[in-house]
Amino acid sequence: MSHIHFIGGEKGGVGKSLVARLLAQHLIDRGMPFLGFDTDKSHGALLRFYADFAAPAVLDGHDSLDPIIEHAIEAPQRRILVDLAAQTQQSLANWIDDADVLGLAEEHGLALTWWHVMDAGRDSVDLLRQWLDQFGGRIKLVLVLNEIRGDRFEILAASGERERAEALGASVMTLRHLPDATMQKIDRHSASFWAAVNHPDRSATGLGLLERQRVKVWLQRAYAEMERLPL
Repeated sequence: MSHIHFIGGEKGGVGKSLVARLLAQHLIDRGMPFLGFDTDKSHGALLRFYADFAAPAVLDGHDSLDPIIEHAIEAPQRRILVDLAAQTQQSLANWIDDADVLGLAEEHGLALTWWHVMDAGRDSVDLLRQWLDQFGGRIKLVLVLNEIRGDRFEILAASGERERAEALGASVMTLRHLPDATMQKIDRHSASFWAAVNHPDRSATGLGLLERQRVKVWLQRAYAEMERLPL
């Protein structure tokens, strides 16, 4: 069975591309083949950090995402990652409905998973509600609570949307905090997470020994969360 992972959340700045990078690195470290598709024309993180594994997929036409399904069917042993730019959910929904992608996925044994990346704000909760109204129960869902963008999810807890999602079969993972200065150094040097942990030369990543250790611990915790999920 081929697995297609859509990393979304609709809102800009919640950490979608960060989660896509983490998932890509996790698959690399586990020796699991994958192909990434990057839909962000201006800030394509998969193309920047994992260019050997990624291709562009700009949502500018009705058939822009067709290659995702075609590649999944051609090579079922390879995972597909789709890093969705902000405000692309409706384009994706139109593509799913117009081509009956869910019916095609069932016919060809494709597993579709939506990673809904959230910060601690009300907008993320409202967008989760909209996603559940549109896709709840139709596509496997992973809620990603991104503590790098805020670690107090009281609004989500009070809304009842997490319970609603879990009742529909959703999984929940927490992405723990990593100091902003550390992440900025990694990004400034266009370093992969592997390089951030393993490269001893500070000039290559901007990180000293203790910072590399913090990234290593952070990755281990993120991987432990991901190991609970069907990848």
